[in-house]
Amino acid sequence: MPADAGMTAGAKLCVMPADLDALVALMPFAGHLGLVLDEAGPDRVIARLDWAPHLCTSGGIMHGGVLMSLADSAGALVTFLGLPEGATTATITSTSQLFRPVSSGSIRAVAVPLNRGRTTVTAQTSLYDSAQRLVTQTTQIQAVRPPAG
Repeated sequence: MPADAGMTAGAKLCVMPADLDALVALMPFAGHLGLVLDEAGPDRVIARLDWAPHLCTSGGIMHGGVLMSLADSAGALVTFLGLPEGATTATITSTSQLFRPVSSGSIRAVAVPLNRGRTTVTAQTSLYDSAQRLVTQTTQIQAVRPPAG
């Protein structure tokens, strides 16, 4: 995660259900969007975001940038939670395919790491609508900065 997202170097997170709100608090932008974490660990992150009028374009359709922000936040978090203590991460590439519009309900994001390398991590995040239909698929590469020292 970028330094401005609130993840401090050396932070060691033991993710328990009570800690999920604390993880969102470390990502102010995601919290501002309304992201809620249901599960978070180094092998999978599940988050959700409810449809709301202020997240939409014309016709009440959820903005594609909001969907991509949800995917980026979940992918960055699954990456961060798998890093060695003191390492940090930031998105360097992100590709999203948007398959269907969202005009109500909530979106569920499922992020998993596809590959963990020494200097990069590739994460994939799938977003599903309330009917469990695939809405978007995002693949991102996260740069890894090792711990200082």
